[in-house]
Amino acid sequence: MNAFAEVLDTLPAVLRPALAASWQDYCDACAREELPAWPVERLHELAMVWAASEFVAAACVRRPAMLHELLTGGDLDHAYAPGQLRQRVDAALLDVSSEDALGVALRRLRQREMVRIAWRDLGGLAPTAATLGDLTDLADACVDAALGQLHVWEVARHGEPRDEHGQAQRLVVLGMGKLGGRELNYSSDIDLIFAFPEHGETDGRRSVSNQEFFLRLGQRLIRALDALTAEGFVFRVDMRLRPFGDSGPLVASFGAFETYYQTQGREWERYALIKARAIAGDIAAGEQLLATLAPFVYRRYLDFGAFEALRKLKAMIAAEVERKGMQDNVKLGRGGIREIEFIGQAFQLIYGGREPELRVRGILAVLERLALTRRLPEDAVVHLQYAYDFLRRTENRIQAQRDQQTHALPADELARTRLALAMGFADWGRFRDTLDGHRDYVAGQFHAVFSEPEAVTAAGEEVVDLGTVWAGQAGELAAVEALRGAGFDDAPQALAALERLRGSFSCRAMREQGRERLDRLMPRLLTALGKVEQPSRTLDRLLPLLEAIARRSVYLALLFESPVALDQLVTLASASPRITEQLTRFPVLLDELLNPAALYAPPNAAALRAELERMLSRVAADDFESQLITLRQFKQINVLRVAAADISGALPLMVVSDHLTMIAERLLARALELAWADTVARHGHPRCRVDGVERTAGFAIIAYGKLGGIELGYGSDLDLVFLHDSSGEEQQTDGARVLDNPSFFARLGQRLIHILSAPTPAGILYEVDTRLRPSGRAGMLVANVEAFADYQRRDAWTWEHQALVRARPVAGDAAIGARFIAIRQEILARPRDPLELRREVREMRERMRSEHGSRRADEFHLKQDRGGMADIEFIVQYLLLAHSREEPILARFTDNVRQLAALEATGILSSSDANLLRDAYRRLRRRSHIAKLRDEPSVIHGDELKEYREGAAALWRRLMED
Repeated sequence: MNAFAEVLDTLPAVLRPALAASWQDYCDACAREELPAWPVERLHELAMVWAASEFVAAACVRRPAMLHELLTGGDLDHAYAPGQLRQRVDAALLDVSSEDALGVALRRLRQREMVRIAWRDLGGLAPTAATLGDLTDLADACVDAALGQLHVWEVARHGEPRDEHGQAQRLVVLGMGKLGGRELNYSSDIDLIFAFPEHGETDGRRSVSNQEFFLRLGQRLIRALDALTAEGFVFRVDMRLRPFGDSGPLVASFGAFETYYQTQGREWERYALIKARAIAGDIAAGEQLLATLAPFVYRRYLDFGAFEALRKLKAMIAAEVERKGMQDNVKLGRGGIREIEFIGQAFQLIYGGREPELRVRGILAVLERLALTRRLPEDAVVHLQYAYDFLRRTENRIQAQRDQQTHALPADELARTRLALAMGFADWGRFRDTLDGHRDYVAGQFHAVFSEPEAVTAAGEEVVDLGTVWAGQAGELAAVEALRGAGFDDAPQALAALERLRGSFSCRAMREQGRERLDRLMPRLLTALGKVEQPSRTLDRLLPLLEAIARRSVYLALLFESPVALDQLVTLASASPRITEQLTRFPVLLDELLNPAALYAPPNAAALRAELERMLSRVAADDFESQLITLRQFKQINVLRVAAADISGALPLMVVSDHLTMIAERLLARALELAWADTVARHGHPRCRVDGVERTAGFAIIAYGKLGGIELGYGSDLDLVFLHDSSGEEQQTDGARVLDNPSFFARLGQRLIHILSAPTPAGILYEVDTRLRPSGRAGMLVANVEAFADYQRRDAWTWEHQALVRARPVAGDAAIGARFIAIRQEILARPRDPLELRREVREMRERMRSEHGSRRADEFHLKQDRGGMADIEFIVQYLLLAHSREEPILARFTDNVRQLAALEATGILSSSDANLLRDAYRRLRRRSHIAKLRDEPSVIHGDELKEYREGAAALWRRLMED
């Protein structure tokens, strides 16, 4: 006793009397049961645990042998191995033969395991996550083991429940809330839902319907777990989360579940189902049920309405907290556990339909994924995780004091001292300061995520009542004045646009929720429009988009909830009708406006590859249509990023084309993989034998034109040539449906073109032009690489050799690509008569100019008119064909800018001429890009770019005509 007295002296005085009494009672009990004394070296550990938990102290006094067994068996010092807890539960129930015996066994086991878990937690021997996991495993094992025994007894009475096909049926138990999320705490209720797969009846002599069988089984399970007896209880069971709550049936079939959630499921039930997990009974069937319900929880589109729904739910909770005076509730109060869960689950509900990696149950895992995807700042996530750990330990240790279900901070000095000590603090004040710091941070983050954004003017003052203007409740003069005051350059035009939108079919057909969202959004949109150039014209551009998303009001919620996205939309719409039209056709792209850092920084080639693979990984391997749609969405997202960066001035012209080219190359490579896999699955691999060696023939894509020249623009077609290297003997596939290799590659080429150009709900990927292949439309769609070389040597026209100047391999077999590069260098280096070559190139150019150039004297076509881009390209092609024989370096590159640099380096062009052509080409291309973004013809007027046009025209005359 003296050693224990010394330990007591290290603890707060208020705790000593109760501890001393418990220690004396424990020693007396050990003496009666002839148990050895508690080890002196662990007295401080025992005192700390007992000081924090009256429940543990009382259990040890009542059952000292249990504590001795926990100590000597090592269970206090070591975590259980996987499955060990379930083995203990099964062993405890091994000999039970009645429901009363089942209840006793479960309750005694529960007390032992709760003491073990509490001891390891309070003694600092287990982290919070391990404690929550142990508590969850205990509940899982108890429920499943009890259900298994009760099922056997119920079957003995009524027979096995079977469906109409004779298949045996089992009850499915879904764990909800913290149990489902594997985050169960001390003394928590367990939220359960019961379901069974199919209707039918039992096969016994006293047959009953499956519904009745599982109802009785569920009732017996609840009694076994929940009933308060002399041994206590196992777990309090709450069934209120089932369909229709307390008024609904205790157990229902899978079909009834699907019907309920499809027709009557409410927003809070989506939130609840996030953590649902099959914990007992037929686990596999339970997971199938949850997979069936996933579309109800995780919508296919971005569900920004979740913010609104959770905001309302939190307001209801806050009102209840205020009404009941629960401000010190660490779960429901300000800055509590529920606010952290709401933050994570809001993003799950919004993005989970498109990002399956967010469909996890535990909040810490959710936060981790939100940091990885930059939905939340990494430092915020780290702080929230620390706060969650602190709050959950606080909650657990409040409940561990007396094994009571409470989330409120204690009010009396004794309980406060216990809690502070259990949390590692010298006194209540220091603990409370730390707790309040965490709660303040959580509340701040919750407000940042869930508070409604304020609409303000540029001056920061409350906006003019533009809501009244939008609603049509202001007089015409007052409405025009309000719009003019908001910054609109043509207020009457803007008012007319608003009236057209308000009277459109889309708006008139809106449901109440959508109408409310539009009414809340429009004043903010009008305020944002007033800050850009030509707001009235920009509003006109946005009207089709607003009509399109009026039918899917979740996008209205997105723009209302995210001022950043709204500002980006207005900025892009002001700069580019092309982008606005894309957003109108594919509103899913609005998601990209949420993150300006990513929007204005297009990814590099490696990041593009990773992003595309990540998107495709979410699509079933056999879902071909979804794969096509995913490829198109990938392109739309990344072209939008390039265009946004282009408009902002963040990317120079050459880098814009580099990014657009990288996007096309990645898509071509992936499209070829899909086409190859599909064609091989049908016909096998194309095999051939050369000199006795058998091999698989290869296929490669050669890019010509803008793609080949790394000068791809917005909306560019892809000029492609397909090559294969099948040769020798036995050229045929090795599959069940054998094809000769030329036919195989023809089908592969057709499949590839279909993947690229087939119309889908997400549009097409690229228009493809294959007319540059040998013999054009009359030639084979896929040419043998050596036949291609012979054609270029013998039959190709000069213009085909010009096209070769800008050709390069972009996807497929590397050996064929290397062979093509060698063929290209050979052809470009052929000896040519300079005068004859110049005549042929000039005549081809003049024919193009006469067919495609502008017809009006006051217009200049950026590509086709005299001094335009085509003149510069033809000059370069002529010089490369004329001089590559003596200067092989000229054939190294395929883009105009580096080709001009090579012509300058070899002295074929003077530096002044090369600089003139480079500057002119860049300026003309830049102006062409702008025209594409503005959805304007590639035509300029007056003296725009006159210096560059005239300089290029003069050089054309000097090099190609004089």
